[in-house]
Amino acid sequence: MKKIVGILFVMLVTTSSSNASALTMDMAISILKENNLEIKIAKLDQSIAKKDENFANGNHYGKIEFLQDIAYSDDAGNVFGFKLTAREASLGDLGMVDNDVLQAQGALQQADPQNNENEKSNLGNTEPDSLNYPDARAFFQSKIRYEVPFFTGYKLTNYVNIMKSMTKMKTLDKHKVINEKVYQLRKSFYDMALLKNSTKNLKNILNNIHKLENMTKSMIDVGYAKKVDLLEVRAKKGNVERLLMDMKLNQKLLYHFISFLLNKKVTNIVSPKTSMPMPRINSKEILEKNVDIKRALVGLKIRKHMLGVNQAANYPMVGAFAEFATADDTFLGDAGDHAAYSLGMRLSWNLYNGGIDKASIEKAKIELIKTKTQVQLARKGIGLKIAKIRTEIKSSNEKVIFLEKELALANEIYNNYEGRYREKLSSMSDVIIKQSQQIEKILELQMVKNTRNERIFALEKLANGDL
Repeated sequence: MKKIVGILFVMLVTTSSSNASALTMDMAISILKENNLEIKIAKLDQSIAKKDENFANGNHYGKIEFLQDIAYSDDAGNVFGFKLTAREASLGDLGMVDNDVLQAQGALQQADPQNNENEKSNLGNTEPDSLNYPDARAFFQSKIRYEVPFFTGYKLTNYVNIMKSMTKMKTLDKHKVINEKVYQLRKSFYDMALLKNSTKNLKNILNNIHKLENMTKSMIDVGYAKKVDLLEVRAKKGNVERLLMDMKLNQKLLYHFISFLLNKKVTNIVSPKTSMPMPRINSKEILEKNVDIKRALVGLKIRKHMLGVNQAANYPMVGAFAEFATADDTFLGDAGDHAAYSLGMRLSWNLYNGGIDKASIEKAKIELIKTKTQVQLARKGIGLKIAKIRTEIKSSNEKVIFLEKELALANEIYNNYEGRYREKLSSMSDVIIKQSQQIEKILELQMVKNTRNERIFALEKLANGDL
């Protein structure tokens, strides 16, 4: 009694640990949304679009720049300009107190009054050395400038709205990628369930073949069967074993694909039922949830804002600036005394450019009409897809019902022919033929169920997976 309890305990622990390590579909979907590389890329694209939106919105607030100029020159114009900018210019910088000029003025006072006019004329042509040949001077100018647009013909507003719409578009793209990956993952789980179910049925058939093989050997020993019957059984046995090997390899491929989707190694999953329930959702609700239609509507908004950007050419552009600066021959030397400010505004208005702006606006209007037509086409096209998928699901449902009945009949016929073979009322070839029909129905039923599940998944995709 203790031994039996111990065995049951070990079996229970083994089963519990096996179930704990197996991955359920809900767990897999949660891991998928966090680990899948394509979903991560889509999320990064969404973040990039959000930064572009912030960039466009920042243009409303203008910009503040700090400029630092450093120069050293003995060019006459530069030196005089440096001093003037630093508020340190003097009459001497103009050459009016230059030695050569003073000497000429003294000579003029001592000259004969009759030649006074000629001397004055010569004095005007005197070249002051301090103006033409100044000493080299350093120049440091520190400047803060703020520029802000007041009115841009609503161009900036439309650009911001375009960037917001692009963020919405990338968000929808992210949802579309998630929807696609969840679709692939769920389909893989249901494909695995169908493979395991078909494998189970084929293993039952293989067990029957083993029994048939042993029975044929016994019948050969007593002279009731021929060796060719045994060869037929073994040939069919090899065929079933090959099918089982193919299904085993397909299961491995599915595990590899699930591991790729989850970006982690997966070796065991909890398979769902082989048939998906039909979602209860009408076509109108699917159209409201469809990502492609939502993307088309966002694209329509973008086109409207693009038209606004083009229409901004009809308005004047108004901007303002404020500037504060200080300059000296040293960095920030006497900054308070040498400070200066400037305030200003600018209006620019493109009155005529050969009709280019008008043509751009007309083109934007045509593109807007085209986008509206594309939205209508998207609605019609997806509505047609919904009707087609529903028809295909209904057809698959009917086929499943008939094939399940045909498989039950094939099983009964095979059992009947196996009994008839024991009684020498039918040949081994007849038994093998009936068994082939049995296998054919199993595989055909698997394919129809797989097609039905795929069509239901396709319907879920159209509704953005929200059923």
